[in-house]
Amino acid sequence: MDRKTDDEVLDTVGRRLRALRRDRGITLADLAATTGVSESTLSRLETGQRRPSLELLLPLARTYDVPLDDLVGAPRTGDPRIHLKPIRRFGMTFVPVSRRPGGVHAFKMIIPAQPEPLEPTPQTHEGFEWLYVLNGRLRLVIGERDLTLPPGEAAEFDTSLPHWLGSADGGVVELLILFGLQGVRAHVRSDPHQSSQAGKRR
Repeated sequence: MDRKTDDEVLDTVGRRLRALRRDRGITLADLAATTGVSESTLSRLETGQRRPSLELLLPLARTYDVPLDDLVGAPRTGDPRIHLKPIRRFGMTFVPVSRRPGGVHAFKMIIPAQPEPLEPTPQTHEGFEWLYVLNGRLRLVIGERDLTLPPGEAAEFDTSLPHWLGSADGGVVELLILFGLQGVRAHVRSDPHQSSQAGKRR
């Protein structure tokens, strides 16, 4: 790469860092406490007033659990493979199948087998979600509707409606899910909040 292109890449880092932090629902104070980088330095990084350096970006990459290349938007090396790193939360496994911060994210979600049916605990958050059942039988609760989806069936809904996903028969369920980062935060970080939009199912 030439120097001009390097500068253009680095100039986008601040916007990427700000978007990633907001999408994860992390405050500057929380980020400073986790990384050891001062709030003022983090703020200047996000606004472009501070030039990013390896010393500053490495703790941020560790905190966000993303490759360093994703923070700087570096060009890919030509390797088309996506290196998957499962995320385990609340007894479920989320396998990311997309890797750029921001926008719509794709995950494979695995709901483990349960000896007894779980009691639904619906949550709400901003966003819109699409899912496709790969294996198993999914129990999908949306508002007052209690649905069972077999393999090959898809659903989409406004996530401001109370919703819950679980196994319909106690067996393992595998899903493909698409949602924005508001949805990621609710499912992976358990940080739901209310909205008043209506939803639908296909």
